Amino acid sequence: MSQALLAVGGEQVSQEAQNVGILKKAYADWATSKGGSADQWTAIFADKIKFGSIAQGGHGAAYLTAYQSRDELAQYFAGLTRDWEMIEYVAEHFVAQDDRVVMLGRCSWRFKRTGKIVATPKVDSWRFADGKAVEFCEYYDTAKLRDATS
Repeated sequence: MSQALLAVGGEQVSQEAQNVGILKKAYADWATSKGGSADQWTAIFADKIKFGSIAQGGHGAAYLTAYQSRDELAQYFAGLTRDWEMIEYVAEHFVAQDDRVVMLGRCSWRFKRTGKIVATPKVDSWRFADGKAVEFCEYYDTAKLRDATS
């Protein structure tokens, strides 16, 4: 498969490298804000995005579900902000091939109503088109989510 090359600052950069760069910055901003701002995410989402979360709206977190547009995702981030306090979010590795990027990392959050902490490995799967995220699905330990919310 051939890689499309883009001119960035006078250098040729693969589409894969560009997508990884977009995500590295977004994850760093997310960690720095401690989940207090979703601006870094809404800036990279396409208007139409296939967005999913492995919890599929269960465990008292209806917002951890599927969405079809950037505007709908306000519900996801509002639910996170309302119910959870980010303790740590670390994006450790990025694996890219063609239009897809997978982030491997870890995070920990405190559920505000119970005070219980969820510390879990985190895997995010992304697909990009024209420099915007058009698909996303997150994977984490849903048993720990269930235990924290009950």
